[in-house]
Amino acid sequence: MKGGFFHMKIMTFNLRFENDHDGENGWPYRRDLVVRTILRHAPFILGTQEGIQRQLGYLRDRLEAYELYLPARRVLDERSQCPTLLYRRDELELLEGDELWLSKTPEKHLSKDWDSAFPRMISYALLRHRKTGRELWAGVTHLDHMGTEARFQQARLAGRWVKERRRPVILMGDFNDAPDSPAYRELVGEETGLTDTWRALGYGEDESSMTSHDFHGVPRKARLDWILAGDAFAVRRAAVLRDHEGSRYPSDHFPYVAELEWA
Repeated sequence: MKGGFFHMKIMTFNLRFENDHDGENGWPYRRDLVVRTILRHAPFILGTQEGIQRQLGYLRDRLEAYELYLPARRVLDERSQCPTLLYRRDELELLEGDELWLSKTPEKHLSKDWDSAFPRMISYALLRHRKTGRELWAGVTHLDHMGTEARFQQARLAGRWVKERRRPVILMGDFNDAPDSPAYRELVGEETGLTDTWRALGYGEDESSMTSHDFHGVPRKARLDWILAGDAFAVRRAAVLRDHEGSRYPSDHFPYVAELEWA
C-alpha cells in the first residue's frame, strides 16, 4: 500500500423521486440543476436516494467523470427508489459490491418488515483508490420515513453491516431521523466505530443543520441526511449545500458534503 495523505469529498443527495404531483418542482424542471450542483461540488463519492431508473440514467449520461454502480438484479427494476453510489472513475475503481435489504430477510429483493412503509436497503461497494491502492467500503442507505420501529431495526442492520467490514467504512444517506434518536445511537459510536461528520467539527443542531425544506429553501424537521465515517478518516470540512437558481432548488432536501482526510 502506498503512503501519504489525501483528501476526498463525499456527498449524499436525496434526489426526490420523479413525481407527477410535484408540478413546477417536477424532475424535468430541475434535473439539469441537479447535474450542475453535483459538478460544482465534484465529490469523489456520491450517494443518492429516491432516484428511479430514468433519473439515474439521466445522471449517468451527463456525469461523464462518474461511474454509476447498480447491482445486476436492479437493472430491470424500473420503479424502485433505490439508494445508489456514483464514484469518480479516474480516482476509484470498483472491486466488488452488492445490496442488502433492511428486513428480516436481507438477501430477498424488495423485502420489508416491521412497520416500514416501503422496502429499504443499503447499496454498497468496495472501492480502491487508484493512486494509493487503499481500499474502502462505501454504503448508501435510506431509512423508512414512517415506521419508528422499522427505522430502529433498519439502523441496527446497517450497524451490523458496518461491523462486518474489515476495511475503512463510509455510510451515508437519508436516515429520516434526528441525531440522538435510537436509530442514530445504533450507528454512531464505539460499537460501529462511525463518527458523525457534522458533529465531529463541533457543529450544533439548529436551522443551519436541517436538510429537509420541501422545495422552499426554508429548513424544516431536523438534520435527516448524514455522512458517517470510520476512524481511518479525519473530518476537515462539512456543509449543508443550499444551492439554488432563483426560486428553483435541485431537490426537496439540501445535499450534504463532508471533506475527509484519509491518512
